[in-house]
Amino acid sequence: MNGPILSEQVAEETGMSRRAFLQGAGFLLGFSLTGASTSSVFAAPTSQVVEDEVTGTFAPNGFIRINPTGAVTLVMPMVEMGQGVYTSLSMLLAEELEVKLDKIQVQHAPPNHALYVNSIIGIQNTGGSASVRAFWTPLRQAGAVGRNLLIAAAAKRWNVDPATCRAKDGIVFDASGAKHLSYGELATAAAKLPVPPAANVKLKEPKDFTLIGTRARRVDSSIKVDGRALYGIDTRLPGMKVAAVAISPVLGGKAKAVDEKAALAVKGVRQVVNIDEAVAVVADHMGAAKKGLEAAAITWDDGPNGKISNADIVKQLEEASKKPGAVARNDGDAEDALAAATQRVDAIYQVPFLAHAAMEPMNCTVHQQNDRCDIWVGTQAPTITQSLVAELTGLPKEAIKIHNHLIGGGFGRRLEADGTVLAVKIAKHVDGPVKVIWSREEDIQHDMYRPYYLDRLSAGLDAAGKPVAWTHRIAGSSVMARYYPPYVKDGLDPDAVEAAAEPPYALPNIRVDFVRVEPPGVRTSWWRGVGPTHNVFVVESFIDELAHAAKQDPVTYRKGLLGHNPRALAVLSLAAEKAGWASPLPARHGRGISVQFAYGSYTSQVAEVEVAADGSVKVKRIVCALDCGMYVNPDTIEAQVQGGTLFGLTAALHGSITFKDGRVEQSNFDNYLPMRIDEAPVVETHLIKNAEAPGGVGEAPTAIVSAAVTNAIFAATGKRVRCLPIDTNSLKSSS
Repeated sequence: MNGPILSEQVAEETGMSRRAFLQGAGFLLGFSLTGASTSSVFAAPTSQVVEDEVTGTFAPNGFIRINPTGAVTLVMPMVEMGQGVYTSLSMLLAEELEVKLDKIQVQHAPPNHALYVNSIIGIQNTGGSASVRAFWTPLRQAGAVGRNLLIAAAAKRWNVDPATCRAKDGIVFDASGAKHLSYGELATAAAKLPVPPAANVKLKEPKDFTLIGTRARRVDSSIKVDGRALYGIDTRLPGMKVAAVAISPVLGGKAKAVDEKAALAVKGVRQVVNIDEAVAVVADHMGAAKKGLEAAAITWDDGPNGKISNADIVKQLEEASKKPGAVARNDGDAEDALAAATQRVDAIYQVPFLAHAAMEPMNCTVHQQNDRCDIWVGTQAPTITQSLVAELTGLPKEAIKIHNHLIGGGFGRRLEADGTVLAVKIAKHVDGPVKVIWSREEDIQHDMYRPYYLDRLSAGLDAAGKPVAWTHRIAGSSVMARYYPPYVKDGLDPDAVEAAAEPPYALPNIRVDFVRVEPPGVRTSWWRGVGPTHNVFVVESFIDELAHAAKQDPVTYRKGLLGHNPRALAVLSLAAEKAGWASPLPARHGRGISVQFAYGSYTSQVAEVEVAADGSVKVKRIVCALDCGMYVNPDTIEAQVQGGTLFGLTAALHGSITFKDGRVEQSNFDNYLPMRIDEAPVVETHLIKNAEAPGGVGEAPTAIVSAAVTNAIFAATGKRVRCLPIDTNSLKSSS
């Protein structure tokens, strides 16, 4: 696995031909696609076989390449950003193709909606916890088609019925087992056979899986451990310059004055590029570029958004939330039921803007030429990126070459192409390739943020404490309206109401609506999930409020509302059991629970917290029960639960982007705090195995953890947290 990732990227980034690199690569030679060009590897449409006349490469579909050396390549439709997709998707292919996991190489797929569409999302991008869900069937079908054709090629050579032959570990055997041919030996012959429709090929039954469901070691671990893994920021090209960039601190502003002479006086600085909304200093290396940018002493015209503050944005949300919005759900008559209820509970919840702050800051390398534009970047959305660059440059899409990379943290940030567009604008003025790198400050202060939401909820309880009415109004930005406009119907953003319009509980009279409110001077986008990351916090906190109003235990109360929902009930019960829900705790310690259905998976978490007398919160333990249907790799799932939980916990404890005079007040990790290692709790994962279709995992723990923690804080202190991040001053002991 290590060879092809390294060889493909180093060959590109040194300007060396792929063949020349591989010939000189020694131990890497055995992993190469001998004699095959990158273009031929990427060119196969799913409807036909591509036969390389030189190599006899077997390519029955858009995903598989097998050459006469026996090298098996998966053209990876999704991008790896730490979530383990290289491993899980390779497992799907390997299971049906009947090869060992360590025999599969990976190449990034080029931009191609037709071949590599994420069917959950509708375009080729990596997000929405959708990779396994989207490719569960296509990749298994691709492997099964390939296996059947290889078996058919062997059977034809032996003049026997293909049904009497079998494949195992990249070898086809006859009925006796005495005759055998490797996939490499069969590649050329298999490439000449007609390809059957994927839907006509029988897939394995789950009981016959030998790889799916097992704990497989990640295929990209070694190159990340020893430093061979290459990310977008690692790009090096002959003659490449490096640019440091300053972007207008206020959205819509532009540079008013730039001291180009002072910048050019810095040794190593080659030019200053002013594109109004940003200024770039281009130099031989990053040190000179940064010094030159500082010397440029840029002053800015703030434009129309120079007075925007957080208070303005919250006031706008408060006013808008008083009016009805687009209806997401309206069952029964919530208003009448609320008026007739024995007890009424009302609450307003708020969650802040959040930055992504990925380990790898935004960066992009561009070589703009008259007839083509080459881009080296880590992107979750290659086709969108390609289209935007084509529009900007006037070049046809086929002239825009995206050299995609491993991503050092995406979280939705790299679903956006703004960083690439900015780099292309700069590259237009630079002779040769230029790598544009954002500082950490630029990365945080010019992010596209998880929206600020303000939610109004009311519920009515009967004499037994059961909810008979539920209303939930969500006010906030619509990312979907900008990113996927066709998905928004009659003003309703389906993502903004996910996990709110369909809570897991039995609620006989329920009304949920959405009020779109776009904050001035702020760009919003995806953030390891959007709708569920705020809706689950709100819904699960409010359910806890109802349990308290009904004077019932939070777990018992939820169980009474989940009789119709066995999978949700199962994760709730498992999490409570594993956490020792009923066991006693010391003073100012508490447990809180939350339940969700989102991204196609059922999840429940129990948080155990300690709240000190000074209000500081220590999350000591998180217990997670997860039903994601039929799972691929338990190790990857557990890692995702741990990482996603800590990501969401970081936001709950610390995360908040605020605005003053149009500017983001946070700038680096000193004031936009990541969770420190001493804050990290133990995270336990308990999986429920079943035969249901696979669900998503990466974003589920991020969405659910906040409510579990704030409910635990209430159990410890009696103080309800309705706004994030957690205000520790409000939790101080009065004694």
